[in-house]
Amino acid sequence: MPKVIFLPNEEHCPDGDVIEVEAGISVLDAAIKSDIIIEHACEKSCACTTCHVIIREGFDSLEESDELEDDMLDKAWGLEPESRLSCQALVADEDLVVEIPKYTINQVSEQH
Repeated sequence: MPKVIFLPNEEHCPDGDVIEVEAGISVLDAAIKSDIIIEHACEKSCACTTCHVIIREGFDSLEESDELEDDMLDKAWGLEPESRLSCQALVADEDLVVEIPKYTINQVSEQH
């Protein structure tokens, strides 16, 4: 079974975490399974960027992002070539190393 390795993040998982998961689970659901809280204001519907993560290793094992995800990612803070929305990135058969950015943009609450 593949592993999702979350790098240490002061707010979300200070010590980091390693989670063994079934292939096909989203990176967000893997985090939730391990009690790592990644904000997901749109309830996993690919309508915000609050669950933005950076895949530091294993990026090429993921299916390519679709046009909707790419459009949302264009609005993310700290966008990098290996950025994905964790609600859309499905774990394949390879381990992933995931960085949760320090900041996110909550377009749902910031537009009011």
